[in-house]
Amino acid sequence: MRVVYEHSHLGGSEILQVRYPEHNREIYEVIATVTARRSKPRREKTMEGQALYSPRDLNRQFLEAFRSRGYAQLRDSYTITVPNSEVSIPGAFKQIDFVKGKVLVEVQFGKYAFMFYDMAKFQYFFNENKADIGVEIVPCHALHSRMSTGVSYGEQLVYDIERLKRHFPSVPVKVILIDVDDPEQPETR
Repeated sequence: MRVVYEHSHLGGSEILQVRYPEHNREIYEVIATVTARRSKPRREKTMEGQALYSPRDLNRQFLEAFRSRGYAQLRDSYTITVPNSEVSIPGAFKQIDFVKGKVLVEVQFGKYAFMFYDMAKFQYFFNENKADIGVEIVPCHALHSRMSTGVSYGEQLVYDIERLKRHFPSVPVKVILIDVDDPEQPETR
């Protein structure tokens, strides 16, 4: 995979470069090691037989690459209660897939709501003093159009963060948009 665009929110990119240069280097190494393969057959009648990039395969490769570099999962469990209510819901949690020190990394090949929810999780762990910065790795629009339906794209996330200004998230974030190394890669069937 290759990086096609980066967005620095509240100095996220600069903080990563200055305070966490080793993490910054590792993140780019991980992205470079992931190889996108067209392996998921299309089901639409108009494009039957063509193959798409598989989010599941990409997620597996990112998981292996980050874990091999010492990144672990961060999970906070809690019980949900609300004011003026007897209801108590145990077993709730917030989770980040890849954490090393105070650098949080999420790779998101899901619907747009999950990209934006990652921002809320970054904010939560930042508020809990368990993070200094969040890094969101997402597909660019060109890659999104060659993946299964439901996958969103990073340009929408950057657009929304820009319009919210400094209000949300109020944690430094670096958004990295990725694409395949060779957009003309032949399909495998």
